[in-house]
Amino acid sequence: MDRHWRALGVLALLLVTVLAGCASLEASTTLEPDLPVSTDDGTAPVPTSPPSTTTESAVRVAPEATTAATILPPATTEVTEGNPCGIAPIVVPTPALDPGYNRLDPSTGLHVTGKMQLIDLDIYRLQVRGKVERPLALTYDQIRCLPKVEASPDLECPGFFVDKGATWAGVPIADVLDLAGVQAGAREIQFVSADGYKTSLELEKALDRANFLAYEWEGEPLPRLHGFPLRVVLPGLHGSRWAKWVVEIVVR
Repeated sequence: MDRHWRALGVLALLLVTVLAGCASLEASTTLEPDLPVSTDDGTAPVPTSPPSTTTESAVRVAPEATTAATILPPATTEVTEGNPCGIAPIVVPTPALDPGYNRLDPSTGLHVTGKMQLIDLDIYRLQVRGKVERPLALTYDQIRCLPKVEASPDLECPGFFVDKGATWAGVPIADVLDLAGVQAGAREIQFVSADGYKTSLELEKALDRANFLAYEWEGEPLPRLHGFPLRVVLPGLHGSRWAKWVVEIVVR
């Protein structure tokens, strides 16, 4: 009989522990990134607290992804004045030798499209405007403070080349749009590159969390020749839509 009561006691303790853990998990999914929008002078204030590693806020507006992407753990580097959310500082990549349009870059195994743009991170801002409630001007580090995903889709330009095996990492486009607040009636978004190149994407596809803005390639900052500081990654879509050197997103 004593063994029977002791067993019941252990089961009760386990039940209490599981319920407490579930309550803790539910509470943790209500956080949203503390990332301020742009100010009147066009600059973006530095966030003062780390972003959430969950994606609950984006789930409210974004359909389930059709292609798997891995959500990465948060950085653990110490937060400082110039390091807004504990992200590790980067070494800006040096320009690489351009082998020519549609030729293979031997340093990365990627084919080259477009003319390399040299962008200064100190003045770089990703502008988000158009049919949005809160126009944004995000710094490179503010973008890196958002929840991070990675994936290894093929980069294909049919009839020209297929680049396989590269791992890209960045922020889901849906999370950036969620920060800006897409207005009713919007149907598509346009990506504008520093060289003037523009591509567009239907809003429904933009909200697919498989599609993201990459700032890393193979665990390193995106090479300048291939889009630094930011390029579009759209698994399954034509490579010509993977805009590089992105400086602006226009919601239309």
